Amino acid sequence: MSSMNEKMHIIFYNYNSMRAALLIQRWYRQYVARLEMRRRCTWNIFQSIEYAGEQDQIKLYNFFGYLMDHFTPASSERNLISHIFRENNICRNVDWERYFCYKSIEVPKLYSGPHLSFPITCSNAAELVEAFKNKQQLHSRYVLQLLGETWRLLRILPNISQISTCHSKEITICGDLHGHLEDLLLVFYKNGLPSSEKPYVFNGDFVDRGKDSLEILLILFSFLLVYPNDVHLNRGNHEDHIVNLRYGFTKEVLGKYRLHGKKILKLLQKIFSWLPLATVIDNKVLVLHGGISDTTDLHLISRVDRHKPVDSSRRRVHSLTHSSSTGTRHEVQRRSLQGLNNRVTCSVEEELKERRRQAGLSQSYGDLRNSLANSDSDPDSGELLESYGDEWKQIVDMLWSDPMPQDGCVPNEVRGGGCYWGPDVTEEVLQRHNLTLLIRSHECKQEGYEFCHNRRVLTIFSASNYYEVGSNRGAYIRMGPDLVPHFIQYQANRATRALTLRQSVGRTERSALRALREKLFAHKSDLISSFQEYDPENTGLISLGHWACAMEAVLRLGLPWRVLRTQLVGDTLDGMLDYHLWFRELLSNASLLETMYKHHSNLETIFRIIDTDNSGLISFEEFRQTWKLLSSHLQTEISDEAISDLAVSIDFNKDGSIDINEFMEAFRLVGGDLLQNEGDPH
Repeated sequence: MSSMNEKMHIIFYNYNSMRAALLIQRWYRQYVARLEMRRRCTWNIFQSIEYAGEQDQIKLYNFFGYLMDHFTPASSERNLISHIFRENNICRNVDWERYFCYKSIEVPKLYSGPHLSFPITCSNAAELVEAFKNKQQLHSRYVLQLLGETWRLLRILPNISQISTCHSKEITICGDLHGHLEDLLLVFYKNGLPSSEKPYVFNGDFVDRGKDSLEILLILFSFLLVYPNDVHLNRGNHEDHIVNLRYGFTKEVLGKYRLHGKKILKLLQKIFSWLPLATVIDNKVLVLHGGISDTTDLHLISRVDRHKPVDSSRRRVHSLTHSSSTGTRHEVQRRSLQGLNNRVTCSVEEELKERRRQAGLSQSYGDLRNSLANSDSDPDSGELLESYGDEWKQIVDMLWSDPMPQDGCVPNEVRGGGCYWGPDVTEEVLQRHNLTLLIRSHECKQEGYEFCHNRRVLTIFSASNYYEVGSNRGAYIRMGPDLVPHFIQYQANRATRALTLRQSVGRTERSALRALREKLFAHKSDLISSFQEYDPENTGLISLGHWACAMEAVLRLGLPWRVLRTQLVGDTLDGMLDYHLWFRELLSNASLLETMYKHHSNLETIFRIIDTDNSGLISFEEFRQTWKLLSSHLQTEISDEAISDLAVSIDFNKDGSIDINEFMEAFRLVGGDLLQNEGDPH
């Protein structure tokens, strides 16, 4: 009897143990699932805000290009902005080398940084890596000399590099680095420095966002000079001086090299335009930065003058958005941006036509294009313009496009440039060019890489902790003669490796919500107007459902606002939100002071654009001309007398010119006054 009781006790004990284990397992799965949902939501916030910023940048780029094409060649306003797209005259002059000459720059005896000898050697390149690892700075003489040698080499390289594997050689492919020097150093530590036995392909977006973009360029250029047949650099969409004005690289160079920074930037602008556009491995694997479209033609791309799109002397009204004559134009629902199919967005060209109407320009868009084409003395100018437009579009698609899960090819209105292409386009383009795999970058992936389109498209991203510490891993690819990609993942930040999953998700989530709150406050006036449509009695209260609808209608970020409500909205009164109080609570956050007005990023970019010599100063006349140009973009009307008075008032130190701090402070104060008035419900 006791033996039976003992067996029953054991069975009962085992049953309870198994039941407890199952409960713990179920709880853990639910816990991980909730964390994963939070992580994906956080990811959507970061990516939505990033793409919205790129869309604003491209709209601004197209807007200035549109304005330039509407002013007569003799107008001072056209002269003011024409340099945005053209190469500097000094850069085009045959004696440009005298302008960039480094020989007159002396290296002082007290200089303790790395010294370079030319032709540069592998030991020089390795010493440069070690110096930058130890936070040393390369002297401007060596910077200019290195950049000059790089430009001379790039000019003779083809648009599409052809490389091959051999029986014992693997090729390493790196994605976006975005100024993250620690990621590049970690790749070299794990994989080894570039050499004839260890070839590399770096797939664009070396600069912007991170703080060490210039150091990355100098390292890559030095190895390119030493191993021109084994180091390959593809151009990314951020290798563009207009994009650099907004995303930090221009500011970085001028901050590190105050005396010679302007020359360095002009030379880099020239270098960027000469970077190759793609690399093909063993005639089977295509490596390019962004993607393809249904019109991608590698034979045409191999023949274009790749540096010409930077020169706008032949450029007319070319939108960066894709315009396809084939394919289904259905709404795109992306996995990373849920709800995009509900979005109704005007095309860039429609917006520009509206801006033109607001500016009081009576000539129609079609008439304008005809008159511009007819104004050329060459009777074949129309064909040349169309041919150049095709070439420009091919390059834009390669730099800006993203894959989508659906078949077809549609404009990439999330980024504002390039297209979304589907699996059918991938299959057709690869088959037409006898390729088996497309490797691209351009999109941050949580694991550092991601397959799509039946594993025919592979995205590789090498900047870890891109959005925030712990937000994503970086990765690179090793590929041997079998052309099978092998992935190496990493985290460059040591602190991240010690974080638990919950700590990592929580830290990233807080950063994403902070960025989103700043975005909300920057659009306060538009949001309040939208809220008031749901508040006809002017009570200051709206339902949470109406709050979610208004948020998406204004911000168009494709985010799950109902899920985010608990993170963004505090207490409510019987399910009703006091939206004026809500904004006052947002204002109490000190980190929001930099987003006191909606056009903060655009205004800073505009200042850097009109500051033609990168001096950090603009004259009163430049300010007046700029205001005339921007009146339609900012939808304001202001007289010449008012502009002059404004310029004088902005010049706080009364030195006869306006620096960037005065410029931004003036708009911050104006924005603050407007927002204070909007906060009054009566």
